[in-house]
Order: sequence, then structure tokens, then C-alpha cells
Amino acid sequence: MSSTQNVRKLRSNHGRTLLPHTSAPPADRFPEAVAGALRREFGAVPGAVKQVVRITGANERAVRNWFEARNAPSGENLVALMGRSDEVLETVLHLAGRQDLIATRRLSGARDKLREMLAMIDDIQTG
Repeated sequence: MSSTQNVRKLRSNHGRTLLPHTSAPPADRFPEAVAGALRREFGAVPGAVKQVVRITGANERAVRNWFEARNAPSGENLVALMGRSDEVLETVLHLAGRQDLIATRRLSGARDKLREMLAMIDDIQTG
């Protein structure tokens, strides 16, 4: 072995070390979490797969694999799903450790429903 090859194997002990990000989900947990969110949002019926195919434009077999937690959607498909599915959005936020955003989103939704209810009460009282 030449000296240049030996030098390539040596690594500096100085500099930055990358610490593992503790809030990241284990690789095997992510597909399961997304599959659960898809089943909660779209159901576990054959029509659900076709609906997700229409949303994402992904291959039907790939979408079936998402529902069965064999693998997870790509970034582009995940973004499309998060745009259409509250369950998928909340699951990804939960896995990212962003419970604060989940609570904010739910609070905003509750306020909107309360406004609708108050408007209905006003209509009943005046009508």
C-alpha cells in the first residue's frame, strides 16, 4: 500500500462531530406512522388507494406499499399528501417533534367551528 492510500484512511480528530438528532423517528417507524395516517384519513378500502393515487400521481403499487407500511412516500408525494390530509400532516408534525404546531392548528380549527356555531345560534335567535 502506498503512503497516499494510508493517508486517505486517517481522519482528523479535530473539527465538528455530528450528533444524532434525537427527535428523528427510527427508519422503520416512519412507514408505519404514514400508513396509519393514510388508513385513518382514507380508510382501508380499495377505493382509498385510487384516491391517494389521484392526489399524488404515484404508481398504484407504490401507494399500496404505503398503506401496507412496506415503504413510505417520497418527499414530493408526502408534501402532496400533507396538503390534502390532516392525519398525514399531524403525523409528520408529531414525528418531527412539533406538537406545538399540532396544538396551534387544532386550536385554530376549534375557533372556526365555534364561530360557525355562534353564527347558527344567531340565525336561530333572529329567525
